[in-house]
Amino acid sequence: MAEGAAEAPAESGGGGDSGAGAPERGVAPIKPQYLTTKEQFHEFLEAKGQEKPSQEIKTGDPGSNDLAEPEAKRIRLEDGQTGEVAEAGEQPQAQKRARGQNKGRPHMKPTHYDKNRLCPSLVQDSAAKCFFGDRCRFLHDVGLYLETKPSDLGPRCVLFETFGRCPYGVTCRFAGAHLGPEGQNLVQEERVQAPPVRNGLDKALQQQLRKRKVRFERAEQALRQLSKGHVPGPSPEATVPEVSGAEGAPGQDSGDTQPAVPEPGAEALASGSVRTCGPLTDEDIVRLRPCEKRKLDISGKLYLAPLTTCGNLPFRRICKRFGADVTCGEMAVCTNLLQGQTSEWALLRRHPCEDIFGVQLEGAFPDTMTKCAELLNRTIEVDFVDINVGCPIDLVYKKLHGRSREQRYTRLADWEYIAQCVAAASPMPLFGNGDVLSYEDANRAMQTGVAGVMIARGALLKPWLFTEIKEQRHWDISSSERMAILQDFTRYGLEHWGSDTQGVEKTRRFLLEWLSFLCRYVPVGLLERLPQRINERPPYYLGRDYLETLMASQKAADWIRISEMLLGPVPPNFVFLPKHKANAYK
Repeated sequence: MAEGAAEAPAESGGGGDSGAGAPERGVAPIKPQYLTTKEQFHEFLEAKGQEKPSQEIKTGDPGSNDLAEPEAKRIRLEDGQTGEVAEAGEQPQAQKRARGQNKGRPHMKPTHYDKNRLCPSLVQDSAAKCFFGDRCRFLHDVGLYLETKPSDLGPRCVLFETFGRCPYGVTCRFAGAHLGPEGQNLVQEERVQAPPVRNGLDKALQQQLRKRKVRFERAEQALRQLSKGHVPGPSPEATVPEVSGAEGAPGQDSGDTQPAVPEPGAEALASGSVRTCGPLTDEDIVRLRPCEKRKLDISGKLYLAPLTTCGNLPFRRICKRFGADVTCGEMAVCTNLLQGQTSEWALLRRHPCEDIFGVQLEGAFPDTMTKCAELLNRTIEVDFVDINVGCPIDLVYKKLHGRSREQRYTRLADWEYIAQCVAAASPMPLFGNGDVLSYEDANRAMQTGVAGVMIARGALLKPWLFTEIKEQRHWDISSSERMAILQDFTRYGLEHWGSDTQGVEKTRRFLLEWLSFLCRYVPVGLLERLPQRINERPPYYLGRDYLETLMASQKAADWIRISEMLLGPVPPNFVFLPKHKANAYK
């Protein structure tokens, strides 16, 4: 770790003056001795750092450092040209209208997942009775499954070492660490503990949501007041939303009784499986009413913005380690939550290290927003709710929305306008965000009077940004330290998504999505002028070692190579295309 002195800020998008001449606008100013060409860069990676790249440039313009344009964009430009024929004598091809990028992208789930899959009843030690009965389409022969199962990826299982038991048993890709001589799943009784992640979806509640048997009395009351033109105020007593009982549910005398939605943490307290430390307080036993809750004060804190796809729980754990104060889950759609969709409720999960945690909701109608707020207030542990009004994706911008879709990230954030909003909103606290990639950027943001700074893409490019801001320095982090961060992410991912084949490949997928952002970071020691700005794309350069160069590659094949260092070889027919569009540097 090393500190670097920052120079005076230059104009946005440009570079400072240096001895080597003014760098190209919109390109990160890297020291000349590290610069290279596209051909030499990939030649060095193919040689795995054993040979120096040749000085000859086979294709392209001499000395060109521009990034290759994506294939889809070249096609779109060519389709727009008229009256051109490729070669004499050939018939001109019919023009095809380009309808966007990645329309024909392959499915992310390899087809072999569903082939020769072991029945979940055997995985969960319920071989005496199959969950699916005669309709089961899974294997019940463990020996046949082991014949087709891929080899283990390593000798150590993260789940077995962390929780004392691996719930995936023989299907775990690290099963050798916890299988006995006869194939039985070993358990470390003295270390067995439930995973600490909270805010799970109760099966009974899910069934009631799907059957639309949940009643939302407070939400309906607020909607009636809104329809009459009155602003609903806080009720003196917090009423519990009642839920009609599921058919055949145990403990119900008749279908007319409607039990309340369970309190968050009630099941954990009853079972005693959650271990706590410190003195026992009243709040541990009796849940506080809304009128008794303490006010949330996050002024001056660093807020990790909710990030779709990349802002998952393992990534948030990484950012918490580096000093993020406030975290928020990925965007969840209210209608999907009210329908009890498991994938949507998974976005609400919270790790114990997230001491100040919120969820982000997307919705366009008062009825779904109020009902969802009432449901989450009674069923999960959350400190605040973030309403999405700034996402440029098609699903969101056509509804409840305050950001220009055309603008996206092609222009820098207008902090002067944010300062005007701060003055207009006073005394209500207002957080600001946009283009923060260094502690200098954060300092300038705080000078506008905002209550705090929210960081989004800056955390994706370098999650240690929170440490830099709190310690007011530039961290020249080494490639080995960055690789250790990726190792922690994979470990957290296996804990969160599972250690079977599907869990491993889901961890790999989200790792690759993150690597598509991490490759844009330029190490501090390579820059001519500090700090790197978020709208400056990195040119082709050779790092101080092979790993640093590999991490700078913007080819998906090289990201997959990094994932193989952490998670073993990719399965057959694995194809990865990042979801986000590379428009951050336009």
